[in-house]
Amino acid sequence: IHNKLQFLQKKYTDLAQQLSGDISQLDRQEMARLSKELSDASNVVEPYKRLLEQYSELIELQQMLNTPSLRSMAQEEREVLLGSIAATEQEIISALLPKDSAEQAGAILEIRAGTGGDEASLFCGDLLQMYEKYALLRGWKFSTVSMINDGERVREAIAQVSGRGVFGKLMFESGVHRVQRVPATETQGRIHTSTATVAVLPQATHVHVDIKESDLRIDVFRASGKGGQHVNTTDSAVRVTHLPSGVVVENQQERSQIQNKEKALLILRARLYERERQRLANERRASRNKLIGSGDRSEKCRTYNYAQNRVTDHRINFSLYDIEGFMNGTALQLVIDQLRIQHDLDELASME
Repeated sequence: IHNKLQFLQKKYTDLAQQLSGDISQLDRQEMARLSKELSDASNVVEPYKRLLEQYSELIELQQMLNTPSLRSMAQEEREVLLGSIAATEQEIISALLPKDSAEQAGAILEIRAGTGGDEASLFCGDLLQMYEKYALLRGWKFSTVSMINDGERVREAIAQVSGRGVFGKLMFESGVHRVQRVPATETQGRIHTSTATVAVLPQATHVHVDIKESDLRIDVFRASGKGGQHVNTTDSAVRVTHLPSGVVVENQQERSQIQNKEKALLILRARLYERERQRLANERRASRNKLIGSGDRSEKCRTYNYAQNRVTDHRINFSLYDIEGFMNGTALQLVIDQLRIQHDLDELASME
């Protein structure tokens, strides 16, 4: 990283000299390209210069600690300076990392019960509530697009989370989530292990994914459920098949066939967008192994152990002993922050 920063510093100096000299021979397109390169380099070089100054100041403060009369003042200034250094380092890392526009988008959240029977369905519902509470704490809009459930037992749920930067926060939640606890129906007090899978997709727009009507097969059928005025009486459920990819989406959440089709297309667009996004990402990262992984829903990512009041993220070997705070959404950000740090380090390592 240090070598790359020095390279960018030299590039910045060369570009600045070139643009401040005779530019009469440059056409408009070349001028725009060089100006953009200078601006991009500046986003890294300026904080890098500031960081070098802060390092020099830190060395001076370290020397002042050896003087008894200055030690107290130097310690206070050192603590403040270390915070500034950490902030500047993060600014440099953010400027160096490749930008993924999908991280600023909303997200489609898919949660499905895995192994464990009824307990897995209950855990699926718990995860859905956890993400809804977390979204509300962040000021995002959370709405259920589709759900297959029997009371608190949720076999499958798909939610739309809208807001700026939603996908960038939730993208690390994809994978297999495992819970270890005593089910409410357990009379012997034995701990059961159940799982649920989570998939987080960036919410795609018509700009991201253009779906031709001729590529779709729309089937309608009667909604299934436990009964009610509109269940099994009208063909309101919709199944959408994207013929080129074979991706199939069903929705029967709404009473209206039109609304179910709209929601099915919303999910389809997100899945196709994520498929293409993952393909490009895999090509770019094929030469290295990521600690966090691909974000695939088959990858074990986290364990929730109620008896030990512990949540462990296995990708970064990070444990948090506050399962209540985690499930009500308040402590989730702590783990997301650690995952972001590791993700950024992975990205930086691939640039060396």
